[in-house]
Amino acid sequence: MLIPLSMKNCFRLLCQHKVPAAGFKSPPTHGLILQSISNDVYENLAFEDWIHDHIHLEGKPILFLWRNSPSVVIGRHQNPWQECNLHLMRQEGIKLARRKSGGGAVYHDMGNINLTFFTTKTKYDRMENLKLIVRALNAVQPQLDVQPTKKFDLLLDGQFKISGTASKIGLTAAYHHCTLLCSTNRTALSSSLKSPYCGIKSNATPSIPSAVKNLLERDSTLTCEVLMSAVAAEYAAHHQVDGHVNLINPADETMFPGINRKVKELQSWEWVYGRTPKFTVDTTFHVPYEQAHLEIQVFMDVKNGRIETCAIKAPDHWLPLEIGEKLNSSFIGSKFCPVETTLLTNVLLRTCPGDHHLHSKWYILCEKIRGIM
Repeated sequence: MLIPLSMKNCFRLLCQHKVPAAGFKSPPTHGLILQSISNDVYENLAFEDWIHDHIHLEGKPILFLWRNSPSVVIGRHQNPWQECNLHLMRQEGIKLARRKSGGGAVYHDMGNINLTFFTTKTKYDRMENLKLIVRALNAVQPQLDVQPTKKFDLLLDGQFKISGTASKIGLTAAYHHCTLLCSTNRTALSSSLKSPYCGIKSNATPSIPSAVKNLLERDSTLTCEVLMSAVAAEYAAHHQVDGHVNLINPADETMFPGINRKVKELQSWEWVYGRTPKFTVDTTFHVPYEQAHLEIQVFMDVKNGRIETCAIKAPDHWLPLEIGEKLNSSFIGSKFCPVETTLLTNVLLRTCPGDHHLHSKWYILCEKIRGIM
């Protein structure tokens, strides 16, 4: 049963007094089940960290259910250029988010359920949570063969991944969150999580590709609504908490003071791209020249998402040395992103007005560089 949180007087003594506990006036003493009414990936990720930072979880676990519009969510220590097809995502309007927990990259849409299990650090137990999900699935469809793995994934029929895991462990609180593939667009999932970029070297955490399958493909009755209700019921039974699912709006600043600041941080370029571990780009591409093609070499060091060193080498007869050096020096300090490259190109072109032949080469070169961003 879904109940809007503002209508239910169920919050009491759950908040630590770090911020005014406007949204938590009378919580139950044994835990809560919450479901977001938002499909915004940044708002839902921000709410996870708001709970982690502001709620006293001793003896009061929380289950948070949430779904997002099309998004790719990478782990805290990952490189988005290595993990996903950023060009395709921009074209399709698929958001990119970096979460505060570790782990690999995942694709979210309305056919994927996200479940976050909040506990104290001492009660943190990923395997217990996964077994709870398995029991919930079997309660709906006893014939389902779903098993947790040593890597804390869930496998369907012993081979198809339907859930991946990540977690954040603080000084006293912890959360374990996982996905559950119900009716996700598998074409979008596959294409979004396939990086086309070559020549990137990094120590960032890599994702491990897996064969996936939707539960709805196995049984047409396994809708997101059915599965969320089943997990909520099993959670309530296991933790002996009220089985009501409380609807919350994670963008409500009056209920969750400080939440908007967290949302803005997660949306910022500095967090999404700037927190990428240092990496290098060492690649080549070809440009047309008369009846043949010339090879262009590109080497860049990128730190905090900005170009630290840049060496673009082109044959002198195609691009004069002094022009190439100007291009290299102009890139240093700029963001490693196509928008900034476009702006930089326009500025550089204005330094050589009227030289249409050079403009053409510069444009081709910068378009190629944009292609690796």
